[in-house]
Order: sequence, then structure tokens, then C-alpha cells
Amino acid sequence: MTDLSKILGGPWSPSVEPVPQPLEAQFLDAIRRSGIDAPDQIILDGNLHRFRSGNTTKRLDRAGWYVAHDDGIPCMTFGCWRRDITITIRADAGNKKWSAADEMAHIARVAAAKKKRDIEIERDRGVAANDVEKIWSGGAQATPDHPYLRRKGIQPHGARVTGDGRLMLPLFSPDGELCSLQYIDDSHGQGEKRYHTGGQTGGMFWMLGTLDEPGTLYIAEGFATAATIHQVTGRPCVVAYSAGSLVPVTGSLREQMPQQDLVIVADHDESGIGQKYAEQASAKHGARMVLIPIKGDANDYQQAGHDLNLLLTPPPQQSWLIPADDYCAKPAPIKWLIKGWVQSDALVMVHGPSGGGKTFVVLDWCLSMASQKPTWANNKVRPGNIVYLAGEGHHGLRARIAAWKHHHQAGPLNMWLSRSGCDLNTPEGYLSTSASLKQLPVTPDLIVIDTLHRFLAGDENSAQDAKTMLDACARMMQEFNCSVLLVHHTGVSEEAQHRARGSSAWRGALDIEISIIPAKEGQPMQIVQRKSKDAELSNEVYANLLKVEIPGWIDEDDQPITSAVIDIATKPVLSTEGNKLSKHRKLFENAWSATGAEERGGKPYLSRSGFIEYLINNLELTEASAAMYARPAAKGKPISELLLGKIIEHCEHGWIVLDTVQADAMMLSALKKSA
Repeated sequence: MTDLSKILGGPWSPSVEPVPQPLEAQFLDAIRRSGIDAPDQIILDGNLHRFRSGNTTKRLDRAGWYVAHDDGIPCMTFGCWRRDITITIRADAGNKKWSAADEMAHIARVAAAKKKRDIEIERDRGVAANDVEKIWSGGAQATPDHPYLRRKGIQPHGARVTGDGRLMLPLFSPDGELCSLQYIDDSHGQGEKRYHTGGQTGGMFWMLGTLDEPGTLYIAEGFATAATIHQVTGRPCVVAYSAGSLVPVTGSLREQMPQQDLVIVADHDESGIGQKYAEQASAKHGARMVLIPIKGDANDYQQAGHDLNLLLTPPPQQSWLIPADDYCAKPAPIKWLIKGWVQSDALVMVHGPSGGGKTFVVLDWCLSMASQKPTWANNKVRPGNIVYLAGEGHHGLRARIAAWKHHHQAGPLNMWLSRSGCDLNTPEGYLSTSASLKQLPVTPDLIVIDTLHRFLAGDENSAQDAKTMLDACARMMQEFNCSVLLVHHTGVSEEAQHRARGSSAWRGALDIEISIIPAKEGQPMQIVQRKSKDAELSNEVYANLLKVEIPGWIDEDDQPITSAVIDIATKPVLSTEGNKLSKHRKLFENAWSATGAEERGGKPYLSRSGFIEYLINNLELTEASAAMYARPAAKGKPISELLLGKIIEHCEHGWIVLDTVQADAMMLSALKKSA
């Protein structure tokens, strides 16, 4: 007999409904999940109960509160006055259905609980206000040698000290009423902060300095932050005491001073809370915002050796719009580091395939400037200070520089290299790089980033990530009044060898773009300028890599170590398989140029119909003769010979140039004509 229990999934058993936790346990769990330290027990009597809600040993410091019911709809309203938290929850009562009467009773109880809380708060605030007046009046003036002030590197600015040595700071209402005090205990070097029990803190503040002189009013979270800003800028700064108070404090200030220039200096904390509330205050009340670019606050930033004043008060910008007559009144000739190739105060990119020689070319430029060599490829060189940010290949780079110095008999170099790469498009990476550059005895004229990939946090194909890197380069150019040269790779495919890999945003931002076309089939490498925003394109330069033995450098097998240097070469004669094939090449190039210089995948493309039309109109061939010239199988005729020589290949309804040297020469020629 078939066992149906196996088919139907086993013997039947009644479903077991989960049993909810006791109400007290549910309420305690809810308080803990909110981040408030829970009391020992919950009393379900509908009355207001207070408890210690944080890590404090003060018996009377009971900022936590709750009101809990167990009839009708079991619920609890709880919170923390110190942290301005209020939460209402319902308990899980299983499958019980609530009636309309239950819902109405629940709403009434929540309102009553909040009313009890408000009455208690007002009573406590009244008591606290009287207490803090007496405590503040009786406090001694703080001195700069207080442990907390000394550790933070700030002045007292009117702060006071309690009898047990804690720093004491006032919290005023917008009307100037003293509402509470903040105590800072630095006995263990931690700067532990506590507010006076019962005192009103939300939206309260204290201003360091005065508004006697017109100018910016800064707003910050903590006292040490505000004191640092006030000392560095000489401008008043408001202490909001917490991130959550930034919005109401900024609102109060804006209401009192509608035209005032308000700047919120946001802490850069791990949680992002400081930035979140600063952005809300900025958007809601029309204040500017400055986010500290490294983890921490303004005091951390200043103590780390950064220039807080420059961050908060950048140099005034010139008028954005100027008359055209003034714009062109004075000549502004282009300044060059290497005439025609590396422009001053410009963003330059050199790209090429991996192993194609791009670093050798860039090093040749850098070392020519750093050693005060007068010319490069017959182009004038201006001596300069070079910083080479190397993200890879440090061992090989060392040998290349040594080989260059030996080959050119160069003296001391005005050049510095980085020990490693970094994420230059992050605040931390940029600031670290900037700090290192400022430590140099000179200001750089050219900063090389080799390779771009090693200094970019993100995706080179992303326009957004490209923008952050381009912004970092622009900031570096402005900060150090120098040029920046990016070394980058080309794509993998054959048609991508004339452009940089990644987002099109790279090329759009460049002042000068240069391609390195590797040596091939006995031909020298080509250095080709693809873009020059402010000048005519320079003629391509040809070069070979010359092997150089480095004196005194021996490997582990006692063999001399060698490297290579750039050796400028003359323009090569295109390979000719006889004079006839050379004429066929020229004919194809002329026809391509005359019929629109089309391209496919970055290579010159000539349609069959365009070729025939060119032959008829320019060589006065008959239609039959022109068609014979274009036949792939017509031995001795142009297209047949070019196909056999693998100089061109079939593509769509015509041909593309396969020979790299000729293809690049044709594309460059067309580019110069269109420039």
C-alpha cells in the first residue's frame, strides 16, 4: 500500500503560532535597539519614569524616560532628553485585533505620555536654569594651561572651570538666556562631555568673538572646533554643541541676521552625521558649508599641520566677467617648458600601449628640463623643477635615470620622485601629496603622474571618477602654478591605439594630447601630437631606444646592467616594395583625401565608388579602366598590389589602411588640415 504521508509531506500536525515575549521584555529590547541604555525594569502603570540613559555614574543624571501601558493597546513612549530622542512603540500581542476604541485610547495615551514628558521637562528646565546661573557665576575663569585647552591648542575664550577642575561652557537661548552648561572632564585625556541635568540643550548655542566688524560668521559643532576656527580666521564662530543642533541654531541666526554670511564648518566623522545635518542646515537656511577634507574636525585638521585658514578663507576670486577689449589688450604668448610639446600651466597627457616607450619619452623631457639641457629634438627647453609621481616600476625607473645621466653626461638634477602611488582624487591622497610638495625647497614647474591608473581611485571609464581626478589636477596646477602631465595607456584593440583608454572626459579636459606609436618592423617609434588647444600641432618626432650600459651597475651574475634612452631619429622613408608600389600608396592616399577622408575604427577608409570616381575625375581614366584599377584580382593594378602587400584590407564596400605607419601619417595629415 502506498504511504501517502510521504507524498503529502509527512503526517499532519497543527501549526504552532509564535508566542510573543512578555511586554516588559519587548519594551526593554526596544529601548536598547534605540541606542539608549535601558533601565533595570519596566513598570506598566502609565506614569512617567526616569532612568540613567548613558554611561554616567551621576545619581541624579536621569535623562532617560518612559511611559508604558499594558491595557487596551500595550504601548510605550520613551526617549532621552539629553539626546533629544522620542519614540513610541506598540507591543506584539499575538493575533489580537484592535478595535476602533482601542485605537482611540492608544492615541490619547500617547498624547498624555508626551504631555507628562513636556511638563516634566519644563519643570526640570526651570530648576536647571536657576542652578546653572549659580554654578556659572561661581565658576573660576579658565586659563590656557587647562589640560583640555592645552591638548587642543586653544584659548579659553571665556570658558570657566568647576571646583573639581572640569571645563565649563555655557549654552544660551537665541534671547540670550543661560539655559544649560556643558562640562568637559579631561582627567583621563578623553575630553568626556556631559550636560547639566535637566537643562535645555537643543538649539542652544554660544558665540565666540563678536560681530563688531562685517564679515563671515562661522558655525561649528564643538567648542574646540569653534575656538580653532575663531583663532585661525579672526572671525566669530558659534558653538552649536551637537550635529543635531546645527539646523535649529542656523535657523535662529538666519532669523536674527537675514543678510549675514553664514558658513557651517562640518565635521568629517565616520558616520557622516556631521555632514548630513550641515547639509540640511545649509539647504534650509541659506548658509554655505565647508566639509573638513580629512576624517575629523577643524581642530584635528589644524593640528595635523594643514592650513585651515586657506580652506575657510580662500583667496578672493577676480571678477568672472571682463570686457573683451580688456581681455585682448595685452599680448599673452604661450609659455613652453619644451617648445611646441609641453606647455606651461597646462594639463598634458601622453598615452601609448604598454611597453611602447611612453615612459622613456616622458623621462627624456623631464630629465632634459631637470638637467638644464638646452634643446629636445631641436625644440627649446626651459630649465625647470620636476616632480615625478611614480606609481609603478620603481626599480626600472632608477636604471633609466642613471642610464640617461650617463649617456648625456648630466650633472645634478632638479627632480624628485615619489616612493609609491596614492589615490590622488581623494581628499586624503591629495592633501598628503600637497603636503609633500610643500616640503620641497623649490616649487615644481611640472608634476608627472605615471601612470594615471595607479593614482586614480575609481574607474577610468566613469565620467564622474574622471572628473574627480581632473579636479585634483586642476587644483594642483592652481596651488603650485605648474603643469601636470598624465601618463596613460591606450586601449587593447588596434583601432584604439590613437586615443587614451577610458572616458572621453579625459581628452576634453586636456590642453595637449600626445600619442606614442611603438617601433614596428624596423621603423622608429613615433611621437605624435593629437591635440594642442592653444597652438598649431607640432610635427611628429621619430625616435629609437638606444641601449646604454650603466657604469658600476652589476647584477647578481656580475653582468653589467643596461637600460635605454631616447635617441631622436630622422623621419623614415615609407617602406617601398619597388617604386611602383610607392606610387600605388600615394594614389590611394590622394583618393582618400579628395573623397572626404573617411575612417572606420580610427583607420583611413576609402570606398570603391569613391576611388573610381577620383580616378575618372583626376586621372581622366575611362570608367572601364578605373574599374580595372579597383579590381582586387587585377595583377599589377593599385588595389590588387596594395592588398597583396597587406597595406590595405577589405572593409564594407571599400578598403581600410592596414599599414600602421601609413595609417597614422594619413590620419595626422587630415587632422592638421582640419585644425
